[in-house]
Amino acid sequence: MKRTKSITMTVIMMIMAFTLNAQKPVGENWLETDVPTEDAICFALYTVNNNTLKMTAQLYPLDDGVDRVVELQIMKDGGWETIAATRVSEKPYGWPQEDKKQWTAHFRVEDWDSSKNYDYRVVAADGKATYEGNIKKDPVNKEEIVIAAFTGNGNYDRRLKPDIIRNIKAQDPDLLFFSGDQSYDHERHQQAWLLFGQQFGEIIKDRPTICIPDDHDIGQGNVWGEGGIKAESTAGSDGGYYYSAQYVNSVQNAQTWHMPDPYDPTPIERGIEVYYTSLKIGKVGFAVVEDRKFKTGPKGLVPQMGPRPDHVTDPDYDPKIVDFPEGKILGERQLKFLNEWGQNWEGVNMKAVLSQTIFANAAHRHGKYDYTLVADMDSNGWPQTARDRAISAMRKFFGMHIAGDQHLATVIHHGINRFRDAGYSFCVPSIVNYYNRWWTPKEEPNGKAVQGSLEGLGDYYDGFHNKITMHAYANPSEERKNKWGGEWGERAAGYGLVRFNTETRKITIECYPRGVDVTEENPDQYEGWPITIDQMDNYGREAMAYLPEINVTGMEDPVVQVIYEPTGDVVYTLRIDGTQFKPKVFKDGKYTVKVGEQPDNMKTYAGLEAQEDEEQDEVLNVAF
Repeated sequence: MKRTKSITMTVIMMIMAFTLNAQKPVGENWLETDVPTEDAICFALYTVNNNTLKMTAQLYPLDDGVDRVVELQIMKDGGWETIAATRVSEKPYGWPQEDKKQWTAHFRVEDWDSSKNYDYRVVAADGKATYEGNIKKDPVNKEEIVIAAFTGNGNYDRRLKPDIIRNIKAQDPDLLFFSGDQSYDHERHQQAWLLFGQQFGEIIKDRPTICIPDDHDIGQGNVWGEGGIKAESTAGSDGGYYYSAQYVNSVQNAQTWHMPDPYDPTPIERGIEVYYTSLKIGKVGFAVVEDRKFKTGPKGLVPQMGPRPDHVTDPDYDPKIVDFPEGKILGERQLKFLNEWGQNWEGVNMKAVLSQTIFANAAHRHGKYDYTLVADMDSNGWPQTARDRAISAMRKFFGMHIAGDQHLATVIHHGINRFRDAGYSFCVPSIVNYYNRWWTPKEEPNGKAVQGSLEGLGDYYDGFHNKITMHAYANPSEERKNKWGGEWGERAAGYGLVRFNTETRKITIECYPRGVDVTEENPDQYEGWPITIDQMDNYGREAMAYLPEINVTGMEDPVVQVIYEPTGDVVYTLRIDGTQFKPKVFKDGKYTVKVGEQPDNMKTYAGLEAQEDEEQDEVLNVAF
């Protein structure tokens, strides 16, 4: 990060405070936002999608009399050229931070040339403050697309994060994903967001970033958004948002405005805005969904079977009594989005979903080791019917799911009707894990075991009787304390990396502890990682029948869509690897198959009869 003058004594003192307060929050003045004018720009986030650049520059509060115009410039022909200008927002944050302002500057530049790297700088305060970074070109010719994923930046440790910065610079991912809880200072998001920028701005400024708020970001212990209604308390279990809609929107304005435009921008109740969207990095498409905003709250809806409406501690409870078909997680709007986006494969070979948390209840113990929790309705294992609808939508495009929130790193293969018949998820470890969770099944696997170095791998029912297959987990462990030169190992903190190989269609999942130096030879990952899966594993459902083998000439890697004719439902859509593909199907009957290149070079073949024999000789020749 470059600024116009040397770091001020205020910032030096702040860094010293972070270092000295390693294990505990500091006092009310833990972040000083009154900085000199030349340091007025804290950090900047951007994405580029469909040739549109969107960027948010986050400023510190400006003094009276300081110019409010902020410019975005790029280096061109050896000099800085202004390509956009805007006024910094002084809109109030809203209750409970009515005395604070947003201080965000948003830039939107269309017809962006995504084929080149551009050095940029943000200029504010009539040229007195500058902030520099690099806008990366779209890596369309890069075989492996890498995403680094984070969650849970707890205020247990407010220090800077040099170990993460060093590693991410060395690993140089193509996309950063912060899945939520960037802030745990419920009523002070403005200050906490500035701290987040100080901690991670050095990597964010040079690569596209997806950043989505979760419950703690908007000031609640948990959130079941229930479409935007008013919650009765910050516990949130009755559903809705406790603090003002303006505060929620201010948090989203800071964290998500720079993302591609929402799929459907219609606000929910009380004018709370939405941001669910999609973007393409190289030949990988990512859908970003909000798995809290529409979710149903449990209080008063299901019997309370524990100390809280959302915690079940009765080991004899019946999971069926807490499920109900009308319960929501993604809601109809986002399911529609996933179903439509999942059918569009223009320019991509692979797809994945990014959200706050995974669709499983994987933790058995919470907080303190002796607190056994049978089921947790804050997890997306509940409501079960809504959970099944979500992962069913994702498997139709063979999408892997990347998320956080759970304070417990896991790799899970999900099942709906049978174990392993849906896709994989990766829940990344927390940056700062202040609240421990453990995977500690007491029983043997309910189906097949998974071979590995960890105990308790294989097919299990979670607390809501959902079918999950555990492939890896990172429990807290006192044995790891100080193992990597810091206190983080004991609490299983860290971050994740996912590598999408768009040629082989393999996905490699990596999980790194805090304190590890990836520039050293053979750096440690958490035990059980890395894990490599195939794109096709994300629709693990066994075939009941097959359609004729598709043999394509004149085109490589075409898109194939399979439609069940009696209902018109899309079974799945996929860009195949190569020129031959035998579609699996799951019902007898007739199917339509579309083959080719979207949007206007697809050939349609109707009335294809499903056959039980995988070795059938019938071939569908498709020539282009």
